[in-house]
Amino acid sequence: MNESATSDVSVRAEVRLLPTSEGGRVEPIRGSYRPNHNFFGPNGRNMSVGSIDLPDGSELHPGQSMEVAITFLGWPGLKAQIYLGREWRIQEGLRLVGIGKVIEILG
Repeated sequence: MNESATSDVSVRAEVRLLPTSEGGRVEPIRGSYRPNHNFFGPNGRNMSVGSIDLPDGSELHPGQSMEVAITFLGWPGLKAQIYLGREWRIQEGLRLVGIGKVIEILG
């Protein structure tokens, strides 16, 4: 592997979906969900791709929170953004639909 290559980062995180009344999703998420992850605030346009994996058979509804596994696809500087307690914006396009918070860094 090339030294400049980036690697994926996996975490356990608490994900809170905004209620629909606050601009969040209408439908629950289930299975594997791949929204944008914004570590740079409301005006940040650099997004990370990450897969949120819910436990089999579970759903996360707007307005609810759940501990989930997330794998962020690697990009330069990603590891510096991931640390215990770190919060970030979960977005669909530019629309805020939830907030994530790192509770454990895996692997």
